[in-house]
Amino acid sequence: MSPGDRRDLIQPDHPKLNLSAQCRALNISRSTLYYRPLPASAETLGLMKVIDKLFTKYPFFGSRQIAVSLARDGIKVGRHRVRRLMRLMGLEAVYKRPKTSQPHPAHPVFPYLLKGMEITRPNQVWCSDITFIPVSRGYLYLVAIMDWATRKVLSWRVSNSEPCPPLVRGQWRAHADFCVDALQEAIGKYGPPEIMNTDQGSQFTGSDWITTLTNAGVRVSMDGRGRYLDNIFIERLWRSLKYEAVYLQDIADGFAAQRVIDEWMHFYNRQRPHSALGKATPDEAYGNEIDLRKAA
Repeated sequence: MSPGDRRDLIQPDHPKLNLSAQCRALNISRSTLYYRPLPASAETLGLMKVIDKLFTKYPFFGSRQIAVSLARDGIKVGRHRVRRLMRLMGLEAVYKRPKTSQPHPAHPVFPYLLKGMEITRPNQVWCSDITFIPVSRGYLYLVAIMDWATRKVLSWRVSNSEPCPPLVRGQWRAHADFCVDALQEAIGKYGPPEIMNTDQGSQFTGSDWITTLTNAGVRVSMDGRGRYLDNIFIERLWRSLKYEAVYLQDIADGFAAQRVIDEWMHFYNRQRPHSALGKATPDEAYGNEIDLRKAA
């Protein structure tokens, strides 16, 4: 049964089960109940998709370089508009700049714990990130939980949460419920990792995310804003997903996006070999079917 079919089984006025409990029982994300095309013109959505493609290909491009590249392709758009849309999509050039990490001012920031660490076994370190997913009538956000050593994607969620107004200039914020749902699913299926590494986005510094980790005995590690290389494996995941699935299809809505992403994630985990894993798949590596030290 597809997520759309399962959604039709939801009873908003159920006398015993609230919406969250029904979604858990049906294995769907609560955010899919509220999918609506987000208010943006077709021209803006098309421009956002082009910007996302450029940034995925050239993650070191800032708004100025992207505006110049668009102009070379005959798309005339001001740098300030490009910068505004990049903020909306959560895109920031990968180079490091001093004092640019701007987490939620009321949230704690944790130190980066992975410097110099040899990561060679499953559940030693997990990482997580969010990316922008364009669809025909709007846009979505995708979060994934990945095992660092084996590259296995342990869980993922799609949401249409609208970004909240930023508390700090240039900071992107989206509702965190779908991120916590993905984290709880991963811990429930695979047990907790020793360390969880993320950036300092407000989704990952909020109380629900941190409480879920600390209650499970997980040490929290956070890299600096713009430190692309600190979460390199999940950034590569986004690039592969978009070029091998998202950009190859005209995805109409959230339910189609969920299907495309689910199919690709299962392919990635079960069938896509990795040279860094000795040509094994992430599922094989996670199942300890190879020696990760020798594979690397």
